[in-house]
Amino acid sequence: MKPEPILSVQVAVEWDDEAGVWVATSDDVPGLTAEHADFRALQGIVLELIPVLLVENDMLPDLHGQQQLPVHIAASALAKGKALVAA
Repeated sequence: MKPEPILSVQVAVEWDDEAGVWVATSDDVPGLTAEHADFRALQGIVLELIPVLLVENDMLPDLHGQQQLPVHIAASALAKGKALVAA
């Protein structure tokens, strides 16, 4: 059974402090997992992987003549640090 066609792709990107890389995943595209230390480089990798994975998963949407699929990338990171406070 073919999955429902998708109208856009949501990608979650989180900073992995231990590994020192950004990690991208998506519930919309099975198998999408990528990582890179540079966020912009990771964005490019993700945009290249999405069409490949959509074809491999038989999920290529009917874009009604358009050749672009909207991709929304949301990043989050937890920053840790220490602030110097005057005594």
